[in-house]
Parts: sequence; structure tokens; C-alpha cells
Amino acid sequence: MANDNPTSSDQVIPAAGNPAPYLQNRELSWLDFNERVLEQGADESVPLLQRLNFISIFWSNLQEFFMVRVGSLTDLSLVKKHIVDSKSNMTPSEQLRAIYLRCHELYPAYERTFEQVRLLLNKVGVTHVRPDELTDEQRSYLAEYAEANVTPFLSPQIINARHPFPHLENGALYIVVRLDEEADKAQDQAKSEHKKKDKKGKKSKGKPAKESTKNASLSQNVGAEGTMLGLIPLPRQCARVVKLPGDGFSFILLEHVVEMVAEQVFSMYTVKHTNVICVTRNADIDATESTDENDEDYREHMKRILKKRARLAPVRLESECELSDTLEPLLLDRLNLKKHQMFTTSVPLDLSFTWDLASHLSEKQCAALVYPPFTPQWPACLDRKRPIMDQVTTGGDVLLSYPYESMDPFVQLLREASRDPHVISIKITLYRLASQSHLAEALIDAAENGKEVTALFELRARFDESNNIEWSQRFEQAGCNVIYGFRDYKVHSKICCITRQTDDGIQHITQLGTGNYNEKTAKLYTDLSLITTSPTIGRDATEFFRNMALENVSDNYDVLWVAPLQVKPLILKNIDHQIELARRGEPCGLFFKTNSVTDKEIIDKIAEASQAGVKTVMLVRGISCLIPGVEGYTENVRVVSIVGRMLEHSRIYGFGPRTNMKIYLASADLMTRNMDKRVEIAWPVLDEKLRDRILSYIDVSLSDTAKLRELLPNRRYTPLGFFAQVSPEGKTIRFDSQVHFMDEARLEARMSTEMEVEREVEKREVEKREAVAAAEPATPVTATVPAAAAAAPAGAATPATSEAATVPPEATSTTSSAAPADAASGSPSADATGTSEPALEPDAIEPAEEVTTTAILPHIEQPPHKPSLLVRALAAAIRFSNRRK
Repeated sequence: MANDNPTSSDQVIPAAGNPAPYLQNRELSWLDFNERVLEQGADESVPLLQRLNFISIFWSNLQEFFMVRVGSLTDLSLVKKHIVDSKSNMTPSEQLRAIYLRCHELYPAYERTFEQVRLLLNKVGVTHVRPDELTDEQRSYLAEYAEANVTPFLSPQIINARHPFPHLENGALYIVVRLDEEADKAQDQAKSEHKKKDKKGKKSKGKPAKESTKNASLSQNVGAEGTMLGLIPLPRQCARVVKLPGDGFSFILLEHVVEMVAEQVFSMYTVKHTNVICVTRNADIDATESTDENDEDYREHMKRILKKRARLAPVRLESECELSDTLEPLLLDRLNLKKHQMFTTSVPLDLSFTWDLASHLSEKQCAALVYPPFTPQWPACLDRKRPIMDQVTTGGDVLLSYPYESMDPFVQLLREASRDPHVISIKITLYRLASQSHLAEALIDAAENGKEVTALFELRARFDESNNIEWSQRFEQAGCNVIYGFRDYKVHSKICCITRQTDDGIQHITQLGTGNYNEKTAKLYTDLSLITTSPTIGRDATEFFRNMALENVSDNYDVLWVAPLQVKPLILKNIDHQIELARRGEPCGLFFKTNSVTDKEIIDKIAEASQAGVKTVMLVRGISCLIPGVEGYTENVRVVSIVGRMLEHSRIYGFGPRTNMKIYLASADLMTRNMDKRVEIAWPVLDEKLRDRILSYIDVSLSDTAKLRELLPNRRYTPLGFFAQVSPEGKTIRFDSQVHFMDEARLEARMSTEMEVEREVEKREVEKREAVAAAEPATPVTATVPAAAAAAPAGAATPATSEAATVPPEATSTTSSAAPADAASGSPSADATGTSEPALEPDAIEPAEEVTTTAILPHIEQPPHKPSLLVRALAAAIRFSNRRK
């Protein structure tokens, strides 16, 4: 879920004076976001294993936050120049103090939530056992297990004058072993006595053999002098989750197994106590550091830079138990950390194991503990049996909504392009790819088939650098033209341009997306993907790739907005236009859906618009440096957030009142890094029907009463379920927008399939009757056209997507609960449940419960919900099907 890249661009020297009352620090706002993730782990409507996964997301988000944001601030705090945050006027050192203080507040809630979920899982047969909870049988089993499967892989170390303190890897777990100093003195005395006896033994030739053997044994079991500390790195070769004998699924973690055998490992010493520790290091590497582009290949330079990440300075030390008065100052001194940078928690220091727990359970047991499976659906606007290329070039623009609809049609389009003799070239920007990618393979196939394939790889995509390096090498080997973007700007745009030579001339098929070309995250992140044959957008796309190849920052585009030169200025210009409308008393409004809001110029402009009377709604998943509802400044601004099963990731800009709002989709968040330091793209939605579909999507999202929360002027968020309604019978009704979109996608896919079947059946019946009529010309045969066929002619695959206005919330089930994965930043699993998700059979869809939803933001005009053309057609198909039955 947390992919924020720290840059000093967010840290500027402001004008003298106090910060505006509607601004807050971005780091503290991010920690508030991560707290909302943690609260999903405490939400009783979320299945238990999913709650555990949310706690794991909180952990991984915080890990990355310390590596990136705290690491960046640590570097800035060492700069002699006076630097302050533009939103809060805090220096880097002041921000660091506030961050550590806030994190010390979060850890107790983190512990409580984890322990609550652990105990609840224990009750349903998923038992996480701690060492003091082991039975005698389990202890006996672990002794044998450790001897066979763990001890051979251990690499223990001692620390004394001859063995200096080792490098502790970032994020790795270590068992630290405190050795008894008194025992050291006893061992020194034993050694001294042994030496004296040994000298006497040399003079006395008649010494008994038994005495000699005893002394030899003593000398073998006496440890080194001056040793008070031992370390055991957790072995990577061993399974982290160790299954225990007994009913249900009981397990213990590997680090606790290693703790149990520590006395055996350090048998020549007296073990006083053990502990598990983990060091988090600064991972904020500078990719431009010490590079000479004339002498070193950029890819090799990035490989070298990445090696530095593992050895950067520590920023946090965690331990499972309180460190002793002796050990704590020793570790802090060796790691150059202060006491406030140390955290003690009973939660396992690495929670990545949670994503694999479902694989240890039976299908029945797992079903009760995870979300009902959901598979992204084939979009109803496209016929699975016809080539995507034909449908895109003849049927108008296509809008895909991930993860409710599948990315497969776009991948299929690339596969078709790789074999289409009319395709001349395919050009694409690649920021984050899955490690196993059908999309990448399709591009490689295209190159091997003789197409001109240009792939712009961003090798500085944080924590995906190595994966991108590997893929770029494969692309080059296949004959692709690989470029790496700009020295000073990350290329974060998501654009693909397929160029064809047709009888009517050059044709461009352009795809523009709000999210990455990553099949894994496309199943978890909400994003929008437009596929268009618009000549204007195609020309702009061609110009874009020409500029990328020449490393040219340009604003020479007709329709596209391209950062860093255009996106922010045009956002500000459009906000200014709304301010003018407000001052003239004309209808106006603003809407933004984004992951984060940090750019001060945009925030100040939104505050100006608020003061002019422009109603503004912002759907912000993560950071919001803008505080809404501040009297005299932002009282016309409302900021809401959805943290749910899917990671809200799409970026939508809206200018004007809802009735004629201009809609733009974008790859860019409202952050300084996106506006000023990246190459980003925003584009208008020109098709009116697609615009209406997006507006309906916004309406449903803002009607959420299960996961949507509002940021208040006191900088706190409303609690979960704050907007839930109560029925006349006293039942709390919560509407989950993400569940609604899943149900809607399944319903549309099912109905589309049924209509295809109906058309096929009717086609065969007509053919049969025509054959009979041909054989018996004297007997006229009349074919009856059913209502479904009338609604959707046989020549049409399905009603156009543009007609598919959002199904009213009343038409879908709200009984399922929903909750990110990447997370922050990212989830480490293939899907949100940790299990494979089978295709949904039509009969698996239950009738919808009736529920009434009310938009919580009244100043966004809410049109009355009425069935769309698609819904009416589908209803006719169902009625016809029922009559046939």
C-alpha cells in the first residue's frame, strides 16, 4: 500500500510565518493512514485470516516507511543547510522526533490487535503457539525437528575483542544470546587450573589415564575469554512456520525454535537469556550518485547502487522482549541508535508468514476465515470469442475497471498485435511488472515476430529495481529497443501505443492507465484503463514516445497533459476557472480521487477555491496534507478515505458541477514528486457515455457506509461504520462499495454469457427453420425474435460498455465485507485471500438483498438511480429465459 518515494522536493524553505491552519505534516498524515489499515485488523466484519493479513500490511507499510521516509529525513537532518517542511515548518529533526513519538503510540494498539486476532484464531483451530505454551509432546517433537532440520543450518557468532560486532542485515531476524559474565569468570578460573594441572602432568609421567581424559574434555568445552554476547542469524533455508503435532493446525515460528536450541548451540557457555531482534536500515539510495553516463552502462550502475542499500545506517531497532540494562546500551552503541529509536513488541518482528497460512488449511476451514473468492471478470462490453483488435477498432473506446474487470483483454490485444501483419510497432512504458508476466511475454513475442517494440523501463521504481533490470535484459535479448527514461525525472506514466498500417492509412491504438502493467496488482488495486483509437490521442502518444527517446521534456501535446510541464499548471488553471464561476454565481465544483495530497500549491489553490464558495470533494486513500472544514479556509472542502479489501489506486480529476463535469484520468497523485519530478500523463474522457460511467462509479464510492471515513477539522477520521444506516427493525445496514462493484461485475459477466448463449440457441433455431423452409418451400416458417435478441441484435456482442451505467446499490448484495493489500503498499501474496480464486459459476450468485444508500456528501449532485439500458436488457433476457423454462 505505501510506495511513496522520498525526495527533497517536498522539503522547501517557506516564507516566514506560521504554517496555514489547513496544512499538516505529510509523515504524520501517512501514519494516520497506516493506523486506518491496522483498524481493518480489528474490524469484526472482516474474516479472521484477512484481519491478520491487514496487521501484516500495517507491519510491511511501517517497515517501508522507516526505510524510505525516515531514512530520507535522517539524511536531511545531517545537512547543514536549514531545511523545513513546506506544510508544517518543521525541520527534519523535529519531524523525526514527532514520527518516533507517534510510532510509540501506535505499537501498543498494534500489539493489542495482533493478540486479539491470534486468540480468536486459536479458538477456530489455527493456533499460533509461543514457547511458554508448548506441551511436553510438542517440546519433544521440536527437539527432534530442530536437530534434523534447523541446527545443521545455523551459523552462530560470538562477540568479543577478537570477534567484532557483525553487520546486521536490513529486516533480517537474529537471535541474540546473552552469556553469563560470572560463568566467564568461572571458565577463566577453570582454564587457569587446567593449565597448572597440565604443567604438573608433563613432569609426572605416571598420571592416570582417566584424569588426563577429563582434562582434555574440559579444554574442549571451555569457551573464549571475554565473551558475553552471541548471535544466531535466522537461517533462510528453513521453513518459517513449523507445524506442530495435535488437532487442527498448530504452529510455532522458526525464531522461537532457534531460541529453544540456543543453549545447545552455545553449550560451552552459560546462556543467561535470549531475545529476537531486527534492525531497519535507511534504504533511500540516490540513483544519480557517482554516475558517469559516458563510462558506465546505466543498468550496471543501478546494480552497483542497489548493493549499497543493504549497508546504509540503521534507523530502528526492534526486539521481542525488553533488553537488559547491559545489552540495550551495547546494541544501541554498536548500531549508533538512540533509545527512542528502539521498539519492544510481542508481535513477531516479521509478519510476512501470515500470507501463507491459508495454504496449510483445508478448503472448508479456509473458506470461513478468508473473503469469498473473487476473480476479475471478463468485461461485458467485449466478446470473448471475437478478436479484441477488431472490437477496439470498430466498436469505440473501451474502459476497463480493475480489479473488477480483468486485464486479460489488454494482454490479449498485445498478443494479437504481436501476430497482426498490419502492426508496425508497439511502444510502452513499464514502471512495475509482475515477476511472471504474460503482458511482458506478449511484447517479447512481438519483437521476435519482427515488430518494432520499444519499452521504456524505469529502473528506479523503488524496491522493483532488480525485477526491472532482469526484465530489461530479457527484452534486449529478444530484440526490443530498451530505453531508461530521464536522468532527473522518473517516468511514471502508463501508456502503450500500437501503430498499424491499414488501407486507410496509419492507425494508432492507444492504451492509457491509472495503474501499472502488473497482472498481480491488477487483481488487487482499483484502476481504470482506457483503450482508444482516437487519432488525436494517437498522435500525442507518438509524440510522447519520440520525446522519451530524445529525453526531451515537452508540452507539445494537443490533448494529453504531461508532467512536469503541464499537469500541475493545468490543474491550477482549471481550479481558477471554477473560482471564476463561483464568483459569478454560476454552478461550479471540484472532485479529486487520488492516493495522496501533498503539493502545497495545489492545496493552497483548493483552499482559495473553498473561500470563493467552490464545493470540493476529495477521495484520498492515504496522505492528506490538506485539513478540510477549517473555518475561513477550507469549510467547503470534504476529504474522505476508503481502506478496504481492494487498494484504492485510480486517479480521477473532475472540474465543474456534476451535470457537466470535465473528467480527467491520470497516473499522477497530487504530490510534489508527481507534479515536478516525474513524467506523468493525464487525459480527458471524451466519450460522454464513459464519462457517465465514471461519474456513476464516483457516486457509488461516495455512498459507501462500510469502509468510507471522513477527515475532520481536528485531523482525526470518523470511525468505521460512522455513516451506516439503521433499519426500522434496528438492524445496522452497511453498504460496501467495493463489494457492490464485485457483485456488479459478476452480474454483468453472467448476464452477458447468458445472452450470448441465448443468441447462439436462437441462431441455431433460425438456421434449422430456414433449412426446413428450404426443403419445404410451400410451408412458410416465421422465426420469432425474443425480447433478449431485440434488446441485443445478433450482430452485437453485448450492449456497449458506455451504456453500462452503474447498477443501483439496491440491486447488489451488501452482506460480504471488504478490506489492501500494498498495501501498502503492497501485499506480498498473489491475491488478497492468500488462495487461488476459482472462476465463479453463474449459480453461485445469490439474490441481492435490498438496501437503501444515501450519499454522505450532499453537495455532490446525486441523480436518481434508475436501471441502465444494460440492466433493462438483462432483465428482459431473464424474463425470456424463465418463459422458456
